[in-house]
Amino acid sequence: MAVFAQVVDEESFSSAGRKLGLTTSAVSRHVSRLEAHLGARLLQRTTRSLTLTELGQQVYVVSCRVLESSREMSALAGSYSEKPTGIIHLTASVVFGETWLAPRLPGFLAKYPGVGLRVTLVDRTVDLIEEGVDIAVRISSELSPGLAARPLCKFSYVLVASPQYTQRHGAPLEPQNLVDHPCIYLGYGRFGNTWSFRRKDESVDVLVPSRMTINNSSAIVAAARADGGIGLVPSFAAREFLVNGSLVPVLPDWEIGKPYVGDIHAVYTPGRHVAPKIRALIDYLAGATE
Repeated sequence: MAVFAQVVDEESFSSAGRKLGLTTSAVSRHVSRLEAHLGARLLQRTTRSLTLTELGQQVYVVSCRVLESSREMSALAGSYSEKPTGIIHLTASVVFGETWLAPRLPGFLAKYPGVGLRVTLVDRTVDLIEEGVDIAVRISSELSPGLAARPLCKFSYVLVASPQYTQRHGAPLEPQNLVDHPCIYLGYGRFGNTWSFRRKDESVDVLVPSRMTINNSSAIVAAARADGGIGLVPSFAAREFLVNGSLVPVLPDWEIGKPYVGDIHAVYTPGRHVAPKIRALIDYLAGATE
């Protein structure tokens, strides 16, 4: 259709060929194939002139529209390849999304006005392809095969309690003292009641007592603030309350080991052509401080 339109514009097979970088015979074959496909003649050819048939006039109009749409599509693709544009579907776990991710997103939108975000916070592993997700932010040491991943930041867990609790019951001075306190933790999968502690060259594992586990870090924070005992939560979930004093750190000199420490990754579908909007968001989040 492009060759046919060019022939009509130039009123010559040879001139159209020069414009398109084709031989005259190649131009003629393109037009003949189009006519064969439509089952009708589009041009009346003589040695001196070319004239359009009635159908040829209609096909020429449609061909011009197709060419214009093709140019617009190429320009659109070019603009997408040059700058971040479009909607990004982003997903993360609920608490991390609320406390770490969401406060950083307005800054990204201010920097990239051509980008929009659709954020889904859910505590399950999302299938990026089936659910049409561009980026998943995952807190896990075991990432799904077949996906690309970039570390954003590290995560660690901290022990916290309310000031009132420590005043009434005292704060443990060593990890072994936790056996004398009610402990609140996630309590599913790898997040069990055996906690590993490290301090310089010292290491100790403690089997902690608990009458309550909660599979949500914000809820553990709420229970600890209500004097429910000592909670084990991600640092990003506790930070606000440690700053305002409604929680205090417990055993701050000790580091808690796996599975309560690791990396947070941005996970996306790999490929040679990663959209600029996706690269921009991952770069932005990787540059954000914890």
